[in-house]
Formats: sequence, C-alpha cells, structure tokens
Amino acid sequence: MPKFVIEREIPGAGQLSAADLQAISQKSCGVLNTMGPQIQWVHSYVTGDKIYCIYNAPNEEAIRRHAREGGFPANSIARVSAVIDPTTAE
Repeated sequence: MPKFVIEREIPGAGQLSAADLQAISQKSCGVLNTMGPQIQWVHSYVTGDKIYCIYNAPNEEAIRRHAREGGFPANSIARVSAVIDPTTAE
C-alpha cells in the first residue's frame, strides 16, 4: 500500500499539551475507524508549528477525506517513493 507524508500547519503545535495531543489522536482514530482498514496512521512528528504524519493509504484522496472529516489541515501531501536509512549505504 502506498505511503504518504502529510504536512499539517498548526501554529504552536510544539506547545500542545499531552491532553491536546491525545484529543487530536482520538479524533483522528475515530475518523479512521469509519473509513475502514484501507487507510492507516503510522505515526507523526510534532514540531514547532507543524505536525508531519506518516500514513498508508490507497491514494491521496483518502488522505484528503480523512483531513476533511477530522477537521485537520493537510497543507502538503507527498507520496513516498523510497525509504532510505544508514543501511542503504552498505
């Protein structure tokens, strides 16, 4: 299944409390449960003013639907073409 990186611009994201992050996560999971197993949230990175999310999904439209239904921004969506790490150099 294709993997995507989603950039969500959320001012002050890095200052969100654990309770805020839990609420956002619960909302996201609730929407995902209604969409079925074809879309999966892998994990996210929270930075100063953005959250970068990694999702497995059949297509970009599924990512956009999740964002619409959850009320989340999806400022940039990029399909991952390859994954590399230090072992790639070996």
